[in-house]
Amino acid sequence: MGNSGNIATKKLHRSAAIGLTATKVGLRHLGHVGRKKLTGRKISSEKREQAQIAHEEEIGRTLFKALNQLKGTALKASQILSMEADILPEGIRNELAKACYKATPLNRALIDKVFRNEFGKGPGVIFDKFDKEAFAAASLGQVHKAKLKTGENVAVKVQYPGIAASIKSDVKMLGGLLSVVSASTDFMPAKNVIDTVLDEITIQLHREVDYFQEAESLKWFKDKVKMSKITIPSVFEEYSSERVLTMGELSGVHLDEWLKSNPSQDEKNYYGQILFDFFFHSFFELRHVHADPHPGNYLFMDEGQMGVLDFGCVREIDKDFTDKISGYYKLLLKHHTGEPDFDGLRAYYEAFELTKADMLDEDYRNILQPELDRIQKWMIEPYLTDEFDFSERAWPEMSTADTRKITPYMKEINRDLLYFDRSYRGLVLFLSKLGATINTKNMFIFREH
Repeated sequence: MGNSGNIATKKLHRSAAIGLTATKVGLRHLGHVGRKKLTGRKISSEKREQAQIAHEEEIGRTLFKALNQLKGTALKASQILSMEADILPEGIRNELAKACYKATPLNRALIDKVFRNEFGKGPGVIFDKFDKEAFAAASLGQVHKAKLKTGENVAVKVQYPGIAASIKSDVKMLGGLLSVVSASTDFMPAKNVIDTVLDEITIQLHREVDYFQEAESLKWFKDKVKMSKITIPSVFEEYSSERVLTMGELSGVHLDEWLKSNPSQDEKNYYGQILFDFFFHSFFELRHVHADPHPGNYLFMDEGQMGVLDFGCVREIDKDFTDKISGYYKLLLKHHTGEPDFDGLRAYYEAFELTKADMLDEDYRNILQPELDRIQKWMIEPYLTDEFDFSERAWPEMSTADTRKITPYMKEINRDLLYFDRSYRGLVLFLSKLGATINTKNMFIFREH
């Protein structure tokens, strides 16, 4: 693999890379402003919106290039942010989403170093067979196929060196970059909202670099999930440590490869239903969220099984919050299907700490709620009928003008809601790409818990 996978672990080098990127983002913004002044009012609002998205994508490409160079927590943070429709503009998120797929593997010498640090010996001594070429590379680590001396085939997840030590400084640098982005786009949320998200990302990253904790989450889900069609890998504790996680190998293919096999609509619906039911079973009954929902964490397996991978980001949810979500969706259905309840909705916004308590009622009814109507109708649409076709179901985007209307009334982001929204959004996008029609009649949201 050469040296292409080396991580810039030295703080000075990482800071320099971020500083250079901030400069490039600033220059791109100046160029964009200059082009806007030259064109003046000659272009239509549609073309102006297209130009804005192109500008955001240009900034996003610059950010991704730097974050991919830094790897590690910086790249993982960008992957998380790509799922936050309420935080970053669409064009930037589209580019940062590449973090899910384009991480560059480490060279072999560094992998050997990790094993010697963790076990005092290299992987060739520990395993009967160890493939030095990673078959999957992500932002925090990569996965190798191996075979135990007892004969079991395993997948070995190896964390990149220096990752844990860079979390605090990387998130701080990312916050600085977002401040530059804020000055380079027409919309960014309030600083307190961004700070809450970055704080949660920091907590999440500390969880994800602790493979002992991920092993415990794996074992917990494997024990608690009783869905016969969900497969979760076993943990081999003797061959695991804080930086190395050895699991049973699951044989299957990811979404893109599976779709190339031209599955029938019934097959799409079948697998989509499994994942849909798994998400809501986990949330409402187990009260734990698998909060890293990108497509690479799901495997289409033989005999109708769906494999679920990567339990590094698991959020435990208390019953009070699941009850709030259930009540909120029930109220949304009533409100948007003939029984308006403005006071009830506002009470939920305040319970979720989303809106300011001193908001004038006339502003709420005439400005905020009309802007939220479109998103809420989109949210409840799958539950208006017994079945729903999720094909081509993109998350609704708000225009810059619309976002500016509601920003003054927004207070905070509830942390549990942040995880629920991110995970649910990932589920919807997966089902959309899968093209599945789902039975939503017995949705967990509408049951008594």
